[in-house]
Amino acid sequence: MTPLIVWFRRDLRLDDNPMLAAAAATGRPLIPVFVADASVTGLGAAARWRMGQAVESFAQRLAGQGARLILRRGPALTALLDLVRETGAQGVWWGRLYEPQTRDRDRLIKDTLRTLGIEARSFAGHTLAEPWELRPASGQFYKVFTPFWRALQGLGVAPPVPAPARLTPPAEWPGSEDLASWRLGAAMNRGAPVLARYAETGEVRAQDRLARFLAGPVARYATERDFPALPATSGLSENLTYGEIGPRRVWHAAPQGAGGETFRKELAWRDFAHHLMFHTPHLLTEAWRPEWAGFPWQGESDATETWRRARTGVTLVDAGLRQMYVTGTLHNRVRMVVASYLTKNLISHWKIGMDWFADCLTDWDPASNAMGWQWVAGSGPDA
Repeated sequence: MTPLIVWFRRDLRLDDNPMLAAAAATGRPLIPVFVADASVTGLGAAARWRMGQAVESFAQRLAGQGARLILRRGPALTALLDLVRETGAQGVWWGRLYEPQTRDRDRLIKDTLRTLGIEARSFAGHTLAEPWELRPASGQFYKVFTPFWRALQGLGVAPPVPAPARLTPPAEWPGSEDLASWRLGAAMNRGAPVLARYAETGEVRAQDRLARFLAGPVARYATERDFPALPATSGLSENLTYGEIGPRRVWHAAPQGAGGETFRKELAWRDFAHHLMFHTPHLLTEAWRPEWAGFPWQGESDATETWRRARTGVTLVDAGLRQMYVTGTLHNRVRMVVASYLTKNLISHWKIGMDWFADCLTDWDPASNAMGWQWVAGSGPDA
């Protein structure tokens, strides 16, 4: 009954968390841990602030269960090895993520721990299906969404697992750093209190947000979701980003009918982005379609700075960019409009817009952001 370290990353929830459910089922003492390594400290200003809010909320959630969230800063491998030595833990478990740098880091951690005789296990949970579970008969991965969607429906989505009834604490808790000392919101300067008015942080508020959506807007989702002025979307993107709600919980909560079906397609679109990022990591850094490699994109200019400052003179473009800067999020249809203006009207490189979104969005997701920008620019997946 040696302790088990459960390493949380973008799965900051108790419900629908396969890793945590499996760990709790062992009956072993659990040491929940969050590590602020480069994958956290390197986030854009708004996303880094929002991550801090998510960690604080999850720590409070664990405290309500008689547990603690141990905070450590620095390279993840070093932090985890330190905790193994301090606690005598014989296992480290975590939920999978699919960015290339994250996968390389996790592979090194898993190999190192196993070499030392420490159990290392990773679990599904960030997406509806694992990126390697869906394969066309003629190739290694899907490049078009519609057949991907059909394959996902054929595979089926596993039901969500309930939150553990009890988390066994260790005999002695290891030391923890102070979240405030990390200053994750420092880059926001005076903007953090503004964003805070719009964020709905934590597992409880995420579940409330889902309930509100299911109580009304989902019935009209298929016909109203593309109208930015209507309250027709779920707003769950920020909560899914930090794992404050599980995608499988959301999928199975969606009702039958046109609204629920269209909503599930949007969840599948998120999976498709992670599917492509896993199989073609260059999606994040260069043209996904090789024939676009030589396209003469324009670089930084007065025009791109005017775009950032929401002073293009095009009302909808400027309104969208201002909304993103003030609230940390933006309606999907308007994301496409502002991206189209930058890439199609200004012929400016999609990376400029992708980086600006990464700095301003509280619901920033590496796969969705990159695929969305490349899809609009024309260099990405588009049948």
